[in-house]
Amino acid sequence: MIIRQAQMTDLDAITEVERLCFLPLEAAPRAAFEKRLEAFSDSFLLAEEDGKIIGFINGCITNDKVICDDMFKEISYHDPQADYQAIFGLAVIPERQRQGIATKLMNEFIELTKARGKKGLTLTCKEHRVAFYNSFGYKSMGLSESKHGGATWYDMILSF
Repeated sequence: MIIRQAQMTDLDAITEVERLCFLPLEAAPRAAFEKRLEAFSDSFLLAEEDGKIIGFINGCITNDKVICDDMFKEISYHDPQADYQAIFGLAVIPERQRQGIATKLMNEFIELTKARGKKGLTLTCKEHRVAFYNSFGYKSMGLSESKHGGATWYDMILSF
């Protein structure tokens, strides 16, 4: 398995991983990934094995310590000079989950963020994922204001 930066040619595979991993109301559409790849492909990593995309992690760079729902749709929140790396999604195809792939993607993203001199990373997650993110040093900031997909989310931050 390799971890590499996403490219526009990966768009269909990324969209398929998203479809497999998220509920329809939560999944980002192809057009959103296209915008993200155009705006911040350097903040979009893929896990690839034998030429197949099996997972990804992505998000914009922002000065906001919490993610708002508009960030998922609007690339205008991305500022390469800002302080925090947001994470919009961390996904691994179902048949490859619980094999350490998400951990490898997260660790790579954390190291990339540190190398860029950022203050930390921010994300939202569902309650059953809080412990996973705590294992990397993320701290819960409590319930999020996000209503994305009609779900209940928690704001998480990892500060360096």
